[in-house]
Amino acid sequence: MAFSDTLEQLKNFDVNDIDFERIGVWPLPGKIFVCVLLVVVVFALTYYLKVKDLNTQLDRVVAEETNLRQTFETKSFQAANLEEYRAQMVEMEKSFGALLSRLPSDTEVPGLLEDIDARGSESGLDINSIRLESEQQSEYYVELPISIDVEGGYHDLGTFVSGVAGMPRIVTLHNFTIARQQDSGTLTMQIGAKTYRYKSQDESSDE
Repeated sequence: MAFSDTLEQLKNFDVNDIDFERIGVWPLPGKIFVCVLLVVVVFALTYYLKVKDLNTQLDRVVAEETNLRQTFETKSFQAANLEEYRAQMVEMEKSFGALLSRLPSDTEVPGLLEDIDARGSESGLDINSIRLESEQQSEYYVELPISIDVEGGYHDLGTFVSGVAGMPRIVTLHNFTIARQQDSGTLTMQIGAKTYRYKSQDESSDE
């Protein structure tokens, strides 16, 4: 069959003329159409069943590679700065130790109350009471509240507050109230102080 005849049959080809029960005697254009259709179906099934799965695996591998690269870069940076991190750790341990030394132990709390009393006397105040309240437990430390009641002049109160805040031991001041005495004209001040004690591992394990 000449090539021109084949082209002519393709031009005159009508799908409605195909008899699916007599495939063997189909005209050449019908056979070509079926072959093309089968090729398209095979490629579509191959992509859906194999290539699509391979693409999914590739995407997963690429994501894993990205995570590994980021982890490698982070660890490389840490390794390159290891000595600097160690020096920072030593400095932090020194700072932490210095702060711990400013926290009173159980045996030092009475001495701390005496120091607060001495600050009041040095400031020219009358000490009505200095009372240690119940401990307040926190996750890493124990809070020791102290109630203070003093009486004196305005500037004496300011000197006392500055003196307590500047003590070597860590003492913070909270919730003060000041009132004037009607008979003497002096000022009374009730103020809360707090110091802190580092919680030992035994105390943490008992909770």
